[in-house]
Amino acid sequence: MKRFALWIMFSAPLLHAQLSPAPGFQPKSQAPASQPVAPTTEQPPVPAPQTTTVVDAPKTNAAGGYDLTIPADKQWTDTGIDLKAGDKVTITSDGSIQFAGRVAATSEGLTRGWRDLMRALPVNSAGNGALIGRIGAAEFANPFLIGKSKEIVAPADGRLFLGINQLATEASTGNYTVKMAVAHASAAATTTTTVPQAKLSPDLLNEVPRRVEDQAGNKGDIVNFIVLGSKEKLESAFAEAGWVLVDKTKGGAVVNALFSSLNKKAYLQMPISELYMFGRTQDYGYAHAEPIEVVASRHHLRIWLSPTAYENLPLYVGACTHDIGFEKDQRNNGVTHKIDPNIDLERDFLKESLTSTGIVASTAYLEPTDAVKDARTATGRTCGSLSANL
Repeated sequence: MKRFALWIMFSAPLLHAQLSPAPGFQPKSQAPASQPVAPTTEQPPVPAPQTTTVVDAPKTNAAGGYDLTIPADKQWTDTGIDLKAGDKVTITSDGSIQFAGRVAATSEGLTRGWRDLMRALPVNSAGNGALIGRIGAAEFANPFLIGKSKEIVAPADGRLFLGINQLATEASTGNYTVKMAVAHASAAATTTTTVPQAKLSPDLLNEVPRRVEDQAGNKGDIVNFIVLGSKEKLESAFAEAGWVLVDKTKGGAVVNALFSSLNKKAYLQMPISELYMFGRTQDYGYAHAEPIEVVASRHHLRIWLSPTAYENLPLYVGACTHDIGFEKDQRNNGVTHKIDPNIDLERDFLKESLTSTGIVASTAYLEPTDAVKDARTATGRTCGSLSANL
């Protein structure tokens, strides 16, 4: 089967070009070696969204808005409202919910305490029981606090979900009443400029290493994505998608973990090891994880700025993997993280999380001539791609 790497482009203006998953993914055949390597927009299927409470079809009130009831016995409620990029949504809420054996919470949520540091709430910076929202599927969309009132602008097309900032297994009763007004973006505001698909030459792709290395030169993670765009857009997209920059040193980690704890915030910036490409360690290390689980399980990636640009655009190269536990390191008999061997899933998690921000102009899959079909991790396990990697 052909091998593909994810290609992502950030535009100068904020565009909202988003690709939809196509079931039954079958890669296109490779272009002749003498021709530039063109991306394909075909993609592997992605996991189905989390099951949630679905309200009746929303009805407009006398003011032209919506009146909704958000029950506390479910973590998320599907509002039935589909938003377009640029739509402005104004939300106000009232009511209270009751946790077993605890005081009632309003939509602002309970005051965060030490207990919250040991819980993986949907919005880790908000109080238990707060009214929260998200636009899009639970696996990829970054939830946000609504509280008593909130005005948001949809960054990309997607279904609006409202929910309670609580564990999925948490028992609570009551509900919040919500009033919502949606001001749809004008046709002119939502019209996006067509972004031409890049055609990276075989020579340029040949300059991209297929694997990262450790300091001793041992082969590491498989390179599986490329980003074209400015430093500012790259950092903005990852931040909006809920990825956090990891700490670079153990000393810095200790200080930040202590500071986060004192402020009743979850610590998610645990360092990742330094690996090498282009003769240096990574320029960026990002993680996407839940509290408590972050030690053993998290999405993480490393990014390097390539010495080669594409049509005056900075070209970033990266490798993303998903830690799913621990196992023995066969190089030194120590303990290291165990990664999910199907790295396609992590590559596609990255794509979906970034496109949900509305900052990504386009995504596609590239087909190099000498793709890495499989490899061995530091633990000696086989990992690879069922669809493709550089």
